[in-house]
Amino acid sequence: MAGHSQFKNIMHRKGAQDKKRAKIFTKLAREITVSAKVSDDISSNPRLRAAIVAARGQNMPKDNIDRAIKKALGAGEGENFEEVRYEGYGTAGVAVIVEALTDNRNRTASEVRAAFAKHGGNLGETGSVGFMFNRMGEIVYPVDKGEADAIFEAALEAGAANAGSDDENHVIETEIEDLNTVREALSETFGDPESAKLVFRPVISAEITVDQALSIMKLVDVLEDNDDVQNVWTNVDWTDEIVAALDN
Repeated sequence: MAGHSQFKNIMHRKGAQDKKRAKIFTKLAREITVSAKVSDDISSNPRLRAAIVAARGQNMPKDNIDRAIKKALGAGEGENFEEVRYEGYGTAGVAVIVEALTDNRNRTASEVRAAFAKHGGNLGETGSVGFMFNRMGEIVYPVDKGEADAIFEAALEAGAANAGSDDENHVIETEIEDLNTVREALSETFGDPESAKLVFRPVISAEITVDQALSIMKLVDVLEDNDDVQNVWTNVDWTDEIVAALDN
């Protein structure tokens, strides 16, 4: 399944690292706050529901979740987060997309630009690498939530574009406009997913060496360590050799 190897690799890599709990909670709280600005009713706001599910999946305390929602409803007026996307190239011409939620565009742009420059890349204009990716929905269930065939059939019946499974997860892909419909249909049978969000899937993959991949991951790690950065996407072709090197 296109992009599935990248998802598996990134999740495995993160699982092997010591999670920086405070930073994770900060990013999750921002997503909840921005989502709740539309509506604090999770039944009518699928993005907020997905954000809360993600927060619970990281064992974020209920008080933290409630505070993040209250910020969107008027408390903490000094924080006005906006969504920003950056695009650029890393080592060996690897395409990189950075999604951020920030209350200071100048600060975030400066920090993202510095990260690219320090790790052999350069920040480009919006759209400079976006054409190398498809924007689509992604729903993830742990493998113990159901049999692969059952989830595959239910996903396609609900309108998903594709579905696949490995030893750890079931991953369902949808068109952007179908994400919430498919998520709701699957939730009725399998419960809330581990995550349900929009992702970038590469349509033009970069074939690079292990050393180049290690360099790219240094850039990704620095970007992900930034509180403003929510997601980092690359078009690296995650071969078994590269995955094994990253795991070590």
